[in-house]
Amino acid sequence: MSTQAAEAPVNQSVERAARMLGLFSVDEPELTLSELTSRMGLTKATGHRYATALRRAGLLRASNGVYSLGPRVVELAAAALAGLGVIRVAEPYMLRLVSETGQTTVLSVWDGEAPVVVRVTENHERLVRIVVAAGSRLPPDSAQGQVFRAFLGENGDPELEAVRRDQLAANAVVVEGVTAVAAPVFQGEQIVATMALVGTSATIDAEPASVMTAALRDAATGLSTELGFVQNRKETR
Repeated sequence: MSTQAAEAPVNQSVERAARMLGLFSVDEPELTLSELTSRMGLTKATGHRYATALRRAGLLRASNGVYSLGPRVVELAAAALAGLGVIRVAEPYMLRLVSETGQTTVLSVWDGEAPVVVRVTENHERLVRIVVAAGSRLPPDSAQGQVFRAFLGENGDPELEAVRRDQLAANAVVVEGVTAVAAPVFQGEQIVATMALVGTSATIDAEPASVMTAALRDAATGLSTELGFVQNRKETR
């Protein structure tokens, strides 16, 4: 039996509904019906049927011809986050890291294509600080994206080899003047999250041997240990 024949058939209605919901983002929380149908390649009548069904389910809401995600999505998101054990146990490690470094600390998970921010801890005593919104989807070449790609098995890139070796990545320029440095968080033998420090380029010391990156790695390692990760690689000192 071929792999294609063995796969379960795709329900087109479910797939289209999921795609429609996936068009909304932090950057675009509101979309018109015309925008939804054009991006999905549907007729306006077909798009309206899907939008209506999603509204009845509480997954979309509409006001003055503009659609946004509905209250049911918030409930589902809360349930999904509750199922991520790493979020429940990360808080003390993130608070300690903020205290030690004075920088914003960000926890991200992988959504299959890119990192998504699920928890942010800020230094509220700092007059000027970088604000990162929970729910933000980060570029694959961000520091967090590099860490995920390195430990999810992407090969052939010398930079990712260095990330695997150092268990650390600093970002390419995603936002001018802002620097992020990230480390992996493991559960068992699998990467489940990244922990990152985000700040101005003047305040983040992303060198692998710096005091700041050592604090980041210590926090990520402590969280990994609590999640059941056992370091079986030889220490390199």
